[in-house]
Amino acid sequence: MDTDPGIDDAAALSVAINDPKLDLKLVTTVAGNVTVDKTTKNALKIISFFNQGDKIPVAAGAVQPLIKPFEDAARIHGESGMRGYQFSNETPEPLKMTAVQALHKYIMESDEKVTLVPTGSYTNIALLFSEYPEVKDKIERIVAMGGTLGYGNMTSAAEFNVFTDPHAAKIMYQAGVPIVMVGLDVTNKALLTHETLAEIETMNPAGKMLHDIIISDGDRNENGVAMHDVNTIFYLLHPEFMQTKPLWIDIQTEGPANGETVADIRVAYHNGKTNAEVCVDIDSQAFNDWFKAEVKQMKV
Repeated sequence: MDTDPGIDDAAALSVAINDPKLDLKLVTTVAGNVTVDKTTKNALKIISFFNQGDKIPVAAGAVQPLIKPFEDAARIHGESGMRGYQFSNETPEPLKMTAVQALHKYIMESDEKVTLVPTGSYTNIALLFSEYPEVKDKIERIVAMGGTLGYGNMTSAAEFNVFTDPHAAKIMYQAGVPIVMVGLDVTNKALLTHETLAEIETMNPAGKMLHDIIISDGDRNENGVAMHDVNTIFYLLHPEFMQTKPLWIDIQTEGPANGETVADIRVAYHNGKTNAEVCVDIDSQAFNDWFKAEVKQMKV
């Protein structure tokens, strides 16, 4: 996972750590929701909360986008990036190597192809592909939170993760690696309901922690809270509950539509080729039921 915790990133990481069907080998961090020193600290806090500090390494990554100025989302996630719960300050140290170095090492040393799950800006992924193009052959696919076929949440056209570093997104989408785009078209539908949040609060210590940070998320309304990044893990485990469509995705890198994910919906360009499976619909009730089941089996 390449991540920028962030409240919904923390929830996604919590599920990835605890689900027995997933084998989380490495966490890398990037500047996004807050600065990279804070996203790294937050990733380490979650991993420590679940007593996995000696099993899941963390490497700090890019401090800023490739070209455009950095803009965080502290207005949504709070100054720390993960407000709402008092975590222990005793956490392990991140790896001495950078995120790109760690990604290269772990991918090339893997006996089987890996899946990358970026839930923040794609700066580390772009740098990885630029510096070590040989890793592409060892990547099964990328399941990335980001993008939209409709309205954005950073501008009218752009979703936050892509807007944060559109040049990195362009490199990733042009890399020739299979991509699943888990964007706002599904994540704005898969709200964790207030009923779900009330249930997890009393389930166990993990449920209490997740409840407390999630209700502090600024991305909520009367129907619930959008847990954008958690949808990547939901897709990995239960793709049957999402509808996808193969499309070619281009990334706008300038002007008022900067950061927009432009889909060739009419198949008018690119000779009919596609570069992504784009999630277009989701069973929101199944998402809530699944999340409650995941929290129920979490151990601390």
